[in-house]
Amino acid sequence: MPRVFDFNRAIARAPSRSVVSGLRADNRGDPTYEGVLAEHRAYVAALESCGVNVTVLPALDAYPDSIFVEDPALVFTEGAIVLRPGAPSRFGESAEMAPSLRKIFSAVHELPAPGYADGGDILVTPRSVMIGLSARTDETGGKALIAILAKMGKAAELVRTPPGFLHFKSDCSLLDEETVFSTRRLAASGVFGGLKVLHVPVGEEGAANALRINNTVLLSNAYPRSADVLLKAGYHVRTMATDEIAKIDAGLSCMSLRWWDAGAPT
Repeated sequence: MPRVFDFNRAIARAPSRSVVSGLRADNRGDPTYEGVLAEHRAYVAALESCGVNVTVLPALDAYPDSIFVEDPALVFTEGAIVLRPGAPSRFGESAEMAPSLRKIFSAVHELPAPGYADGGDILVTPRSVMIGLSARTDETGGKALIAILAKMGKAAELVRTPPGFLHFKSDCSLLDEETVFSTRRLAASGVFGGLKVLHVPVGEEGAANALRINNTVLLSNAYPRSADVLLKAGYHVRTMATDEIAKIDAGLSCMSLRWWDAGAPT
């Protein structure tokens, strides 16, 4: 039985040249297209080195943030859900993603209007699918998503993301079946009852969006103290450059949709 962080398939999307105009909460300067492209290629290579077969979709120049495929969709072994991103400039990304999902998954559900939900607000744990309410995910969308997940046999819950967070997963990630890596500000909200919490070092809050892929935790190389914390806790860590994508508020989970394909050759 695969664990919730066991993956052998993934979808990514090549960055468009318009990616330099992507959304951002903080102005840290514009990234370069060449820099984002190089980091994205290294990211895909890292997934592949972890045993994941990655399908890279073509770039969408009309949507600068479309490299972040995790926001307009949610995928599981059992099927996919087309979400409704909460940022107006990203409304069209779901329609662009849906045909690709239908080619791969026999069951594809769609989040109904009028609610919104971003995949960056959704943390899948063995206990439940945690849906963090934020500026990009509203209660209407969250409740509609819970109903769809119930049809797929999955328990889900709404959790309150403290004010000022871009996404729920900007401040947390799953490390194993009972442990999350979280900033102190998010852990202090009490959302992780029943789970163990490994705290991100103060000053390296961006490291919280790590990505567990099979037996490896992918982490930005900008956070050496966080890497030490994870290594001392017994995790296998692989670091990578994220200097350019960080300028458009990106972490590691948002650049791929990941699932376990039970029918894939071993």
